[in-house]
Amino acid sequence: MSKVAIVGSCISRDLWRFRGESDTDGQAELLYVSRTSLPGLFATPLAGFRPAAKPPGGLKAQPHRALVADLTKTALSALVAFRPTHLIFDFIDERFDLLSAGVAVVTDSWELEASGYRSQSAFRGARVIPRLSPGCDRLWLDAAAQMAALVRATPLAQAQLILHSARWADRRRTSGGRTAAMNGVEILPGRPGDLAAHNALLARYEAAFVDVMPPMARVEAPDQRVADDGHLWGLSPFHYVPAYYAAIWAQLAPLGVRPRLAA
Repeated sequence: MSKVAIVGSCISRDLWRFRGESDTDGQAELLYVSRTSLPGLFATPLAGFRPAAKPPGGLKAQPHRALVADLTKTALSALVAFRPTHLIFDFIDERFDLLSAGVAVVTDSWELEASGYRSQSAFRGARVIPRLSPGCDRLWLDAAAQMAALVRATPLAQAQLILHSARWADRRRTSGGRTAAMNGVEILPGRPGDLAAHNALLARYEAAFVDVMPPMARVEAPDQRVADDGHLWGLSPFHYVPAYYAAIWAQLAPLGVRPRLAA
């Protein structure tokens, strides 16, 4: 049985969900690190942050765990301790701006906004590091080198490394089954996203990551990168049609990735 760790987004986690595995199925075989950024993974914990006993702001348990892990910086230790047989990276969550709060760097995600944690004194004086800025690029490239060093120096070196290469879809499948242009993309409500600029960023990130990391397998399905109006999580340029997930899974299986449940 494979033990898979994901450092990425729902495009990788949903591979299991679209095979019929729920959030509770296969927890012993799947570790999901999301709503973070490579610079945030290697940053100092947010001093003075106090997580709520129960998820605030209507958040569900898993997104709240991911948010708290980003603020307290526990994800890397959990990843190494998990000792995965396969480690999948995707960079779709690398779309949010970063926040610099003291010496900490965290992800300015929807979950952070919804949680109300920004009102805590730990965030006093926090400044935004725009995702598409040269400063964010520098932080990200430094963190990519740190990830490569971590993999080589820990049991992660024994895992099959996999890059799940993805982009924001510029087409969508409508409820009527037609194909239409993907317009009005937002990163957060009221914060529009530049589809072309973020796709160019993803291409640069992937190329730089592959350059510094140990050898990685690559899975991708560019012909199936079509957003789905009927997606479980709603319309988004990275909520794809079912054929996308099927195509990626067909590439993972020969690499030894096995689900908990039978196909």
